[in-house]
Amino acid sequence: MTGPRIFVSAAVITDAAGRVLVVRKHGTSVFMQPGGKPEPGESAAEALSRELYEEVGLVVAADALEPLGTFESDAANEPGHRVVAAAFRTTAEPAELSARAEIAELRWITPADVAAMRLAPLSLDHLLALAWG
Repeated sequence: MTGPRIFVSAAVITDAAGRVLVVRKHGTSVFMQPGGKPEPGESAAEALSRELYEEVGLVVAADALEPLGTFESDAANEPGHRVVAAAFRTTAEPAELSARAEIAELRWITPADVAAMRLAPLSLDHLLALAWG
C-alpha cells in the first residue's frame, strides 16, 4: 500500500526481564512503541528523547539511544497513511515509567502476549523482532 508518509521516531524499550514496552494512546485500541513526530530542527534521536519524557517519563539523552534503522509500515491510527520510523533501542525498568500526556495505557509484553493484543503494523512487522530476535 502506498499513501502519505508520516515520519516518526520510535523506541524499542526493554526491561531486565526481556519484556518490551508498548503504549496505547487515548481514543485508540492499538498498542505501539512509544515515540512521535520530530519538531522542526530536531534530529530523530532528539525527538525520541523528548517524546519518551513526555509520554512515559523516561529521561534518556539522545546520544544514549542505540540506532536500529528506519522502517516503514501501514499507520495504525491514520487509515491510508504509511509510517516511516527511525527506531532506537534503550532500556528501562517498569517502576520508572508511567502513562502521561496522550498515553492512556502502557504494558510490558513478552512474545506470548502478542497474539492476544492489537498491535500496530510497525510493531508487528519490524520493531518487536528487533527486541526478541
